[in-house]
Amino acid sequence: MFSHRAIPIVLAAVLIDTIGYGIVLPVLPTLITRLGHLDLADATRIGGWLLVSYSAAQFVSGPVLGALGDRFGRRPVLIASMATFAVDYLVMAAAPTLAWLFLGRAVAGLTGSVTGPAGAVIADVTEPGDRAAAFGLIGAAFGAGFILGPALGGLVGTFGPRMPFLVSAGLAGTNAVVMTFLLPETLAPGSRHRFRWRDATVLGSFRPLFRAGRATPLLVANFLWQVGGVVYPSIWAFWATLRFGWTGREIGFSLTWVGLLMALVQVGLTKRVIAAMGERQAAMAGLACGAACLTAYAFTTRPWEVYAFFLVGSLTALAWPALNGLMSRMVDDRHQGALQGGVGASNSVASIVGPLLAAQSLALGARHGFDGLAFILAAALMAGALAIIATLVPASPVTEPVAI
Repeated sequence: MFSHRAIPIVLAAVLIDTIGYGIVLPVLPTLITRLGHLDLADATRIGGWLLVSYSAAQFVSGPVLGALGDRFGRRPVLIASMATFAVDYLVMAAAPTLAWLFLGRAVAGLTGSVTGPAGAVIADVTEPGDRAAAFGLIGAAFGAGFILGPALGGLVGTFGPRMPFLVSAGLAGTNAVVMTFLLPETLAPGSRHRFRWRDATVLGSFRPLFRAGRATPLLVANFLWQVGGVVYPSIWAFWATLRFGWTGREIGFSLTWVGLLMALVQVGLTKRVIAAMGERQAAMAGLACGAACLTAYAFTTRPWEVYAFFLVGSLTALAWPALNGLMSRMVDDRHQGALQGGVGASNSVASIVGPLLAAQSLALGARHGFDGLAFILAAALMAGALAIIATLVPASPVTEPVAI
């Protein structure tokens, strides 16, 4: 599975990044109420803005880290990110006020944007035809992180609301040490180019793709899919409480089921499905399954159906590696970091827009007697992405890599 020794190391970085996002969620209400002397309602509002600050910081830093990786190599960027990540979580563990917590969460977003450099490493060490399956491993690391993060946070949070921050700092620091001694540089000196600020933005990162045939539809489809997909972490707990009256324990079990199935799809099916169907068809199949599952959730009335429907919905996980594989083959080796940084930043925009859209549509629907409206909207976004690929992305897309 790991054709290059750099792959498991960068996958560990992505896993730790995702765990760091989720490990603090169970303790945020307690920590915010204590630091701000707030009631739970106000703490919930503050917690939402904390998540937005994290995603907004990732939006800014993603292209910058990717472009720096194209200039100085992947290794120093990854090591510096994880080392800063560790120090920052130590600061948050000792945060005396809410302002310090916000600052720490923003810095975590800035330095924790390791997905771009990690994706560039994957692109560096794999053949173009194998990249979609390799990107599936990053998706599996995300899935595992979303399973382990909240579970680990709930466990160590019994020792105090600051303990999850200390654990996250220890994980990031350990990974930084491992990368220092074991991670090889994967970008050859001859493939590097000078850093330009105009490339270190979302649009600048995508410039090679805009010149690489008909790539714009892929970017739009990827964004729509991401906005629709964040409905799960954004409103799942609220919807399940409204629809079924579930407790936190039942909600936790269901989210574990979601994360586990998506990780299994990424590890066990992605390579086989893409080899059999091709990247374009695999992306379309994943989006179709995702839209169907979300529509079913909007109208389900039995709790057991939630688990059954996601046997199909988990196949949505095919979309991310398939779309990334298509896009990565349109860019030359010197700009893989910029591309992956731009994709990461675009996903960060989706993680800002998506939760706001999902929460507002859930509230609007609930007030009018239909709490499934958020899932209908998310399904429509995925269906829109599917329609774009089906009509605007050719069956044999141009995949000749270009440079700026």
